Amino acid sequence: MKNNKGSLGKAKKTIWEVIVYGLLFSWAIISIFPIYWLMTFSLKSNSEIFGGGNMLGLPKEWLWGNYTKALVNGKVGLYFMNSVIVTGMTILITVIVALMATYALTRMIFRCKKSMNIIYMLGLTIPIHSALLPIFIMLRTFKLVNSYAALILPYVGFAIPMAVMIFIGFMSSIPKELEESACLDGCSVYGVFFRIIMPLMKPAMATVAIFTFLQAWNELMFAVVFISDTKYKTLTVGIQSLAGQYTIDWGAIGAGLVVATIPTLIVYIFMSKQVQDSLIAGAIKG
Repeated sequence: MKNNKGSLGKAKKTIWEVIVYGLLFSWAIISIFPIYWLMTFSLKSNSEIFGGGNMLGLPKEWLWGNYTKALVNGKVGLYFMNSVIVTGMTILITVIVALMATYALTRMIFRCKKSMNIIYMLGLTIPIHSALLPIFIMLRTFKLVNSYAALILPYVGFAIPMAVMIFIGFMSSIPKELEESACLDGCSVYGVFFRIIMPLMKPAMATVAIFTFLQAWNELMFAVVFISDTKYKTLTVGIQSLAGQYTIDWGAIGAGLVVATIPTLIVYIFMSKQVQDSLIAGAIKG
């Protein structure tokens, strides 16, 4: 009887594992399919996309020239570099400013400390595009329209509140004894910050970097309104401009979308472990 019960239990466990792995495999296919579709879409002609009855299959003719059209003729290469500059500077400034602000809010004692914290948190309640007009007026007044700063400054301003909230949750769990020991060893405030706090905050910094990257890399409205000069256009605006007035080369647009999508996948693949570590650390220490 015991053997029968044991065999029955193993059979149920095996069936359950098969169901779970089957569901996970199905979910993986569903998640990967859009990437596959976009890759094949970027290598097809308009006639094959719309008239060849081959929307989902592999291209009958692999048109790698679509990438040449997008990168050279469509200036996607220039737009890509602009997006890299804007996004990179946004991430760098956001992480540094938010980390220093968080250190002051959590470790230092000064007047209006609670008020400053409330002001940072209020920034989370403001929809980013509701400030479109006042930001445009300010940028025009300071003659910053059609420049990298026209995008970097608003992106940083709206990214800092979220970054501060993430950093506060993580930094509050760091024992103050570490800083006290460093001070006894002769470290200044800056020494404690750069030698003790920053290394311990790497997982949280990775989380903030990914969220800021996604916000800045994919943002369209500010980029459309604040930038009209081709020299400073980012990928989101540049890909939109690939659509012609009378004809649209969908293969080239697909190639541009692939170029815009791959960095997002690469960043998440290489930094997702840091995000998981920060969430796990926050849950355990909190």
